[in-house]
Amino acid sequence: MNVKIEDSWRQYLQGEFDKPYFAALTDFVRSEYQQTCCYPPGQFIFNAFNLCPFNEVKVVIIGQDPYHEQGQAMGLSFSVPSGVMMPPSLVNIFKEIASDIGTPMPSDGDLTRWAKQGVLLLNATLTVRAHQAGSHQRRGWETFTDAAITALNAHRDHLVFILWGGYARSKAALIDRSRHLVLESVHPSPLSANRGGWFGNHHFSLCNTYLAEHGIAPIVW
Repeated sequence: MNVKIEDSWRQYLQGEFDKPYFAALTDFVRSEYQQTCCYPPGQFIFNAFNLCPFNEVKVVIIGQDPYHEQGQAMGLSFSVPSGVMMPPSLVNIFKEIASDIGTPMPSDGDLTRWAKQGVLLLNATLTVRAHQAGSHQRRGWETFTDAAITALNAHRDHLVFILWGGYARSKAALIDRSRHLVLESVHPSPLSANRGGWFGNHHFSLCNTYLAEHGIAPIVW
């Protein structure tokens, strides 16, 4: 895998590229993409980093796996390309935004507009086999994305980390709450959200209030 990643991220993550686990991960991912259908398309594996340079990150939203059905994954957690039906979790995200800050439901689920404002839409695992959720977990991606979170925690101040669901919330241990805001809730998937704790979490307004309090332009959700 030829790692084409935005220069400011390379500065902080080059050490990971040089480690044995990343060489093994590269071999695995290359083999998978050659032998079977995988998502996202190769040029979008590092899309979250390439659209949101290190020094421009304001908010981190952590997902687990890329979407694993055709045409959905685009290298940004929770996002789908324009023209693709919005998954239920993303619909619930937009419902909460509408309730929280009054922004109406958009016509598509492409969150590139968030990424370009400084929202790092980071899946813990950056690739997946078609139709097989979790198929590329525990191969090294988590070590790499944990390193990205750790670098942000150490070298930036006043970031907002948004952790939805048990897996994302486990990443809270990597974050210094005295320097950053951590917002946690259940996952927006219907199975979790309908049990309570998702709707009314006000994460989008809480995020923007925190950013404004620290002189940082809020996100246009």
